[in-house]
Amino acid sequence: MNNKEQTTAASVLFSPSTTHKPKQPLSSSITIAATASNRPATNARSNNAVLPQHVRRVLQNYLLIWLDANFDESKDDFKKTLQFLRKIVVSITTFTNPQQCKDFLSTIKNEKVFMIVSGSLGHQLLPHIYTLPQLDSIYVFCGNPSVHKKWAKTISKVKGIYKQIEPIYTALQIDCERCDQAMISISFHRIDTFFIYTQLFKEVLLEIDDDNAKSIKDFVDYCRLQDDCPEDQIGMIEREYHQHKPIWWYTVSHFIRSMLNRGLRLLDVGIIFKMGFFIRQLHQCIEQLHREQQYTTTMASTPFQVFRGQARLADGWV
Repeated sequence: MNNKEQTTAASVLFSPSTTHKPKQPLSSSITIAATASNRPATNARSNNAVLPQHVRRVLQNYLLIWLDANFDESKDDFKKTLQFLRKIVVSITTFTNPQQCKDFLSTIKNEKVFMIVSGSLGHQLLPHIYTLPQLDSIYVFCGNPSVHKKWAKTISKVKGIYKQIEPIYTALQIDCERCDQAMISISFHRIDTFFIYTQLFKEVLLEIDDDNAKSIKDFVDYCRLQDDCPEDQIGMIEREYHQHKPIWWYTVSHFIRSMLNRGLRLLDVGIIFKMGFFIRQLHQCIEQLHREQQYTTTMASTPFQVFRGQARLADGWV
């Protein structure tokens, strides 16, 4: 095994997720000029604006909220942009009314929220919601950043002020990967019962012997029923699953990793059993890589240590 393969194996063995820089080129055709956001904020919803969607089953550890008084999903630019962003966050809810957005945000308990907001509505709403623990990162999307620069500096969760959607895509991709890793449970004071339950689930799943082709089909059908999973990514699994190793699927920018981490974090039996075939194959692949690494390090007599860091909220130490 060469050094590159060893590094890849180590990162998977000792870390629940890995950080990747964006690999996909950003299409210049998917660009929205944020000029509409400079209009005065209003509580009235445009006749063409999209009402907030009903709460759907969330398959990732996070979701995206987009608040803009002038949002109109019937326009091609907005449709393309939503499709573009769903390559990273499959669950996106749009709002034109700040109060509706605030009410929806207050109902989120088990996920982290990323928020795209217009400059005018951000100035109006963010001082009242930015301390909510479920709100992770905020991206101000406007046509004139200099107008909103002063107040945005006072909101610690504001990642930046953007005139185009592409930089938001890049920042969002990095923040989602960080969020996935940070939401893995770690206990410092006692044996974590969550960890024990997860191990029991794993032992049960590893003993199941099922039809691999049928399991993949069932998983694909399950993802399509959720509405939010990008069809191009589902189709890729359907066509190419056997062309790549499970570790490749877990580390590539894809909803599989986030969906699996969420299922294990919340002990969501539905997700865990639908992904049982993948968990088994991933486990077997990691075991094989570990044996190869053990052999390599034994022969070289140069064992190595790998450490994992994780940010924690202040109340997490109580």
